Amino acid sequence: MRYIALQMQRKEALVKTASLPSLRVDPELRLQAESVLKDGESLSGLVEQSVRDIIRRRKAQQEFIARGLASRDEARRTGDYIDADLVIAGLAEKLAAAKAGKRK
Repeated sequence: MRYIALQMQRKEALVKTASLPSLRVDPELRLQAESVLKDGESLSGLVEQSVRDIIRRRKAQQEFIARGLASRDEARRTGDYIDADLVIAGLAEKLAAAKAGKRK
């Protein structure tokens, strides 16, 4: 029974809302933000969505960096590398082929 009560308390804590710190900005920035609001969108909604987007982007960046570092470590461990010049040359070939395909 105590276990169920603890689970319910945790769920309640997740449901409660919290606030972000208020933010003082240049009047021009506020006007610019207000000028891009969609119909029915509030400035608070825009700020909240912006924070969510930044969090998502930064997490993706952190995961990308972590994968890159893990790959680097694995390459160092195994000695299995691909020379950067070969990669760049391959990309240049793909770019040239894509440009040639557009010209046709």
